[in-house]
Amino acid sequence: MPPHKVAVLALDEVIGYDLAIPPQILGEAHDDDGNPLYDVRVCGLTTQPHRVSAGYWITPDHGPEALADADSVIIPGTKIVGPRREGTLPDDLRAALATIPPHARIMSICTGAFVLGAAGILDDRPATTHWAYIEEFRALYPKVHIDESVLFVDDGDVLTAAGLSAGVDLCLHVVRLDHGSDVANRVARHCVVPPWREGGQSQFIEQTVPDPGSDGTAPTRAWALRRLGEPLDLAAMAEHARMSVRTFSRRFRAETGLSPGAWLIRERVRHARHLLESTDLPVDRVAETAGLGSAASLRQHMRAELGVAPTAYRRTFRGN
Repeated sequence: MPPHKVAVLALDEVIGYDLAIPPQILGEAHDDDGNPLYDVRVCGLTTQPHRVSAGYWITPDHGPEALADADSVIIPGTKIVGPRREGTLPDDLRAALATIPPHARIMSICTGAFVLGAAGILDDRPATTHWAYIEEFRALYPKVHIDESVLFVDDGDVLTAAGLSAGVDLCLHVVRLDHGSDVANRVARHCVVPPWREGGQSQFIEQTVPDPGSDGTAPTRAWALRRLGEPLDLAAMAEHARMSVRTFSRRFRAETGLSPGAWLIRERVRHARHLLESTDLPVDRVAETAGLGSAASLRQHMRAELGVAPTAYRRTFRGN
């Protein structure tokens, strides 16, 4: 099967970090025989040098013709004036976007969402962008259901990521959807990034990253992740952290944006999903191993989170 063709469209001034994410993450995805799973092409409206916002230039290998046969199109963050300031598309950009095949998946990272907004692609859809530009986005594109509180939004054929590193999360999410968690985890290990952060996770606006060596809750989170199948509750986690329940709960929410109970359920469901994807364990055994107790409990949580039953989820990834 030929690799999935991905066109990454650089628009002046392109955000360099955003532009580098798709070729790096998707380019590292290989099957068990070492064959690339994605053919990633960086393109521009021309093949002339393009200015990068960080003070350098890049020369794309491809022009806008790369969009015409792409299976996925990704628009990284950009400072392009029309979409960012006026709610309009330059004629050459509008013409280029019109060549994208109807079947193609369209994605944006950070302020690339402004381009999709100007093109009308996000009208009446849920989407996100970097929290710092939400109000500008709302003013320009009131038809879009914009959400500043999430890392990325998957609306099927259109996906949008919040700022910068959320583009890594989105690309890993796509690899996971297309090829399963084992491939996505290999990519994440190679790139030395977390293998999975849920799209609905907070963008953690103006929050500091917890230091694992500090007196925060990170060591206890790591401890709990190794014991998901064991009885764990708020009191046990607070005791491990050597904090009162009240202090632990307050610090946990400040560091993660979630209560300890919600975080624990999320991690258990995530572990159950991995087991469904990568093993043949019966559903009740998956639920027990993930710490969710019973198959009924697992079904309840998976329907709430994903809208599908465990068996249907397994068929999606394993074809049986």
